[in-house]
Amino acid sequence: MNIHGIRHDLLLLLLEMGRDSHPNEFVGLLRERDGIMEELNLLPGTVGRGDSASLLYTMMPLDTHVAGSAHSHPNGVLRPSSADVNFFPRTGKYHLIIGYPYGKDNWRCFTADGEPYDLEVIA
Repeated sequence: MNIHGIRHDLLLLLLEMGRDSHPNEFVGLLRERDGIMEELNLLPGTVGRGDSASLLYTMMPLDTHVAGSAHSHPNGVLRPSSADVNFFPRTGKYHLIIGYPYGKDNWRCFTADGEPYDLEVIA
């Protein structure tokens, strides 16, 4: 699976979720179609706290279109922590970090090993 973009509407939703859950983190799974991230799945049992968010791996769908995850960093740091780098491979290949103050440029995409990845925003 090669991801090259994210739908603009999905990105706006993720930024809004960051604002709404602040000062706690949120986390969800991203689904793709034809190489474009299009949908967010929120899993039952997900917990968001001020310093972390977690989900139940047993609630993950058996779905070949799960591209990765999205979660927020209320501290505004747009880099993965060591906990993020441990989490990423368990939930897919591509991961978005949404950061405070949750404006249109307050997000980044990373590969499962924590390396930055360029992602096109698609209308």
